[in-house]
Amino acid sequence: MIGIIGGTGLSEPSFLNSVQTRQIITPFDEKPVQIVTGTLHGTDVSFLPRHGKGHKVPPHRINYRANIWALHSIGVRALIGVNAVGGIHPETGPGRLAVPEQIIDYTWGREHTFFADGLDTVTHIDFTHPYDETLRQLLIHSAGDLRLWPEGVYACTQGPRLETAAEVERLRRDGADMIGMTGLPEAALAREIGIAYACIALSVNWAAGLSDDIITMEAIGEVLQGGMGSVLMMIERAVQQYASDY
Repeated sequence: MIGIIGGTGLSEPSFLNSVQTRQIITPFDEKPVQIVTGTLHGTDVSFLPRHGKGHKVPPHRINYRANIWALHSIGVRALIGVNAVGGIHPETGPGRLAVPEQIIDYTWGREHTFFADGLDTVTHIDFTHPYDETLRQLLIHSAGDLRLWPEGVYACTQGPRLETAAEVERLRRDGADMIGMTGLPEAALAREIGIAYACIALSVNWAAGLSDDIITMEAIGEVLQGGMGSVLMMIERAVQQYASDY
């Protein structure tokens, strides 16, 4: 089964048919994880709103372990994360889409691994290439004639505040092309549990200090509203291709 994790701007699975809501109990939270299952052109799809119902959970408080474990437990083996980002690279201006190929972790204090307690032996994963390349190529091809940058380095910051201009300059020097707050530990947990994972990044603003505009939630919302149609088009095509290939 293929799964979608919706971020800011994509909190409802309006693109699914025959929807059902499932409450999944996990070892990582007393509260169940709410997953919506349905079909898209006859293909079974699971949808999880990353920030919870009503978009209330900030990036640093998301229970990433519970989310990924719950999706795996119901049979999700390929997962598309939808992420709103701030652009650094010239190819990542507001409204632009990207499918990043690398990620750098600047978060702290998050529960970030399944391999912590009760282990028979210390366990490591190979994370050289953090995104599944087959799924990444599927997403790139699903863009069709949409303007999409098929590469880039995602810098994952702690949030929930946005970055300072000096921090953005540091990230740029580090090689980052876009900034988000939710790409990790999501991608690493998917790798640990055996889910193929890739990301669709929608740029909603230039990162701090890269334009004269003040970053406001209203302006971000306008870009999200305009760009989410393209994201949904990519998802629809990707799900259809996944069904035929897998």
